[in-house]
Amino acid sequence: MPTITINKKALADYQILEKFEAGIILTGAEVKAVKKGQINLKGSYAAVDHKNQIALINAHISAYRPAAGSQTNYEPTKDRKLLLKKKEIDYLRGKSQEHGLTILPISVYTKGGLVKLELGLARGKKQFDKRASIKKREIDREIRRKLKKF
Repeated sequence: MPTITINKKALADYQILEKFEAGIILTGAEVKAVKKGQINLKGSYAAVDHKNQIALINAHISAYRPAAGSQTNYEPTKDRKLLLKKKEIDYLRGKSQEHGLTILPISVYTKGGLVKLELGLARGKKQFDKRASIKKREIDREIRRKLKKF
């Protein structure tokens, strides 16, 4: 399952509480563009609408160059419908309405020829949480470095 892209900004700024795997509805040219890595998740999020459908909002998928003729009026940041089970959508709807929780895309990857999206139920980190994460990462790196010498 090769990873196409990771939303590093979301991982740095948010604490991921739960993860979900979702399918994403794309056109053929969009699938080819995503598989070439022409997708950017920075600033994107997912939301449940009034029809009980979940959509990926503000994800940028560049136009696929060889299919430029068939892609007239292409909008790279349009909302894209996500495929989840009804129970998962209901659960995410309830959790997203809680104070401080949001649904963010974490990564995009392929699974058996299909493009999948990993969603995370996230809570924003405070500044001191970010510093603690950086400090823990530096300590772990130092420990690995010292253990490598032995």
